[in-house]
Amino acid sequence: MGGDGIPAGVVKVDGQRLVDQVNRASGAGLTFAGSAGNGEVGAAYVRWPDGRAGVLTRGDGSPDDLRRTAEVLDAVRRHGLPVPRYELLAELPDGIGVVQERMTGQPPTRIDRALLESMIAITDRFAGLAAKVPELPVPSMHLLQSGPGFCLHESLRAYDDRTRRVLDRVHEVGRDEPSTMTGDDLVHLDFHTGNVLVDDTGRITGIVDWDGIGRGDRRFGLVTLRFDAHARLPDVRLDWFDELLESVLSPGVLRLYWAHMTLRMVDWSIRHHAPADTTRWLGFAESRII
Repeated sequence: MGGDGIPAGVVKVDGQRLVDQVNRASGAGLTFAGSAGNGEVGAAYVRWPDGRAGVLTRGDGSPDDLRRTAEVLDAVRRHGLPVPRYELLAELPDGIGVVQERMTGQPPTRIDRALLESMIAITDRFAGLAAKVPELPVPSMHLLQSGPGFCLHESLRAYDDRTRRVLDRVHEVGRDEPSTMTGDDLVHLDFHTGNVLVDDTGRITGIVDWDGIGRGDRRFGLVTLRFDAHARLPDVRLDWFDELLESVLSPGVLRLYWAHMTLRMVDWSIRHHAPADTTRWLGFAESRII
């Protein structure tokens, strides 16, 4: 917690250090092959001794949680979804090292309506996939108490009067019905354009970063993607996307998901970015929950 009452930010992964930790814990013999992408937390490209390529991340949750994620991804891959295989889980002093297969494709360099529509369409393939995994948790919206490293209420409470008003509204939504998502779909909690891979034609070849996997409503990913589109395409009108959300989600469910993303993005911007970013997220978020 900082002196101003705002919690500290999340430390970005040091790829070489993480590789060294995993090798000490597992004897895997991985070689660091560079930093992976420009994500907020980070990952590392690695190579196995036999030359196979992999991606190393620091996983959240317990070893049992991550083993369950690996098993669920194995199952949904059999349904044809392009998701990675978990190849190693290594228990570390400060978390779990997760080595995933490196899938074909690259993060998209062009963000446009065609990509957004492809991502929207692929969420239909998540429908009902969690029905046979009753132990897969329904993700919390964290509207009444802070989440584990994200969706922190303390940062909004400490920042200024405007964020305190937004936090009050988030709490109101959290006390309303519905207060959680429902359903048996597979849920990707961080479904944004940085978490897909595409080939040279723009076809989606991979969906990555499944740390937040859950059971519930696949359409939650559409709201996550709408927030991402606001950041990636700030000068592009996206009325068609807003109309889509209003057509597929009831007002109460849309308000619930919007409140969660408001909390998530405003908190993250306060702790990791500049005041201008916080102001921008507040303006966008307030368009629906205030």
